[in-house]
Amino acid sequence: MNLSFLKGKALLLVSALTLFLAGCGTNELSTLRPAGEVGREQFNLMILSIIIMLLVIAVVVVLFTIAVTKSRRSKKAEDFEPVDKAGNHTLEVIWTSIPILLLIVLAIPTVYFVFKQADTEAMTDADGNVNAEETVINVRAYQYWWEFEYPNEEVVTAQELVVPTDKKVYFNLQGADVKHSFWVPAAGGKMDTNIDGINSFYLVFDDDKAQDADRLFYGKCAELCGPSHALMDFKVKALPEEEYDQWLADMKAVEEPVQASSEDAQRGEEIFNNSCMGCHAATPTSPGAMGPNLTNFGDRELIAGYLEHDQENLEAWIKDPESFKPDNKMAGTYELTDEEIEAVASYLMELKVEEGSGDVSQLREPAADEESEEGGN
Repeated sequence: MNLSFLKGKALLLVSALTLFLAGCGTNELSTLRPAGEVGREQFNLMILSIIIMLLVIAVVVVLFTIAVTKSRRSKKAEDFEPVDKAGNHTLEVIWTSIPILLLIVLAIPTVYFVFKQADTEAMTDADGNVNAEETVINVRAYQYWWEFEYPNEEVVTAQELVVPTDKKVYFNLQGADVKHSFWVPAAGGKMDTNIDGINSFYLVFDDDKAQDADRLFYGKCAELCGPSHALMDFKVKALPEEEYDQWLADMKAVEEPVQASSEDAQRGEEIFNNSCMGCHAATPTSPGAMGPNLTNFGDRELIAGYLEHDQENLEAWIKDPESFKPDNKMAGTYELTDEEIEAVASYLMELKVEEGSGDVSQLREPAADEESEEGGN
């Protein structure tokens, strides 16, 4: 009796804990709080499958309870034998048809959304080039960081993805070294970044949901890719289209690296140009660099994807990156004194893009010029 009582208490505790944990999650990082069209469709499919599962469980539990209750030995004679239902074609048709019908109910919306969410034809034009009218972002995954290229605007950045709200954002995904997986939990499901091909899909970020999340969502690598896999995070800034266009214009306006202002930063700039420029770019061009693009490093929210953005953490990261992200490619590629590290950190913290410096009207000027030339021909 005591053992049964303890089992009952344990079951009750686990059930209560499960219910409590089901409420965990935040707007910026929870698949249970979808922030866009794709995430919402996938969430609704999950709810449908749960409803079907609970319905099956409820029916089975009710039938089992009725059978056990009605067939208790105290209610039947000792020589009672249940009716043999083997070979009853009617029952066999019923309990075979019901699962098939339930699978059909689940399969129809699943197949529909699979093909709907795989439709990325709009991201290319009739000639197979990137469609200048759509928002297209090329994502390259490295151990253990992310590069984001905006091919229509010829802008490259890293670690912080900036997207417009209330419209489809198309992604081309590719891995640079090993297989990774691009995932923004609040916006939709994950997709692999393979090294031998490009995967494409789209996401939508609702503006009202972005406001609830302070316009900042979290992205992660969802494929085990090495010792620092769990630290391969990135941020997603979801902005209204006007602010997004201005951000792109500001980035595109950067033609030369930011000039250091303070004495320490000026010394750091010189060290950076001699020791770091081979891997890191300080202008938003040239995708495919060995290290993350640092054009707007001073404007970012995090260092190395997860450290608080301040000079102390930056100096610690530069001094010993291996202690923060084991197996990263930066460790052991340079030798700097503590004073040099401090100077470089001062310079990097000054790498900021001036807001409003770009001309939005000229943002996609090259694409417009090409269309004009084609029309003239």
